[in-house]
Amino acid sequence: MRRAAVSIASNIAEGWGRRSRKDYSRFVLVARGSNDELQTQLVIAERLGFGEAELFVEVNALSDEIGKMLSGLHGFLQTPRRKPLEPNTSNLEPT
Repeated sequence: MRRAAVSIASNIAEGWGRRSRKDYSRFVLVARGSNDELQTQLVIAERLGFGEAELFVEVNALSDEIGKMLSGLHGFLQTPRRKPLEPNTSNLEPT
C-alpha cells in the first residue's frame, strides 16, 4: 500500500517534469491507476481483517477524493489550450 501511495505522487512529479502537456496527462493516468491499486489493496486488507474499520472508511474517503482530483486534472489536461486574449486596442484612441 505504501508503494502504491508513493507511486501516485511520484508519477505526478515525473509527468510534470517532462514539460509536455501530453506526457503530463499520461502520467496523471498512471497515478490514477496507482490510486485504483491502492483502493483494491485497502479492500483486500479490510476483508482479511487488518486494521480498524474506522481507518478504512477514512482512508477510502481520502483515496476517493484523490481519484476525483486526478480525473479532474486529467480532464483539464485533455482540453486544448486557448491562446491568451489579445488586448482590444480599438477603444484606446489617443485623446
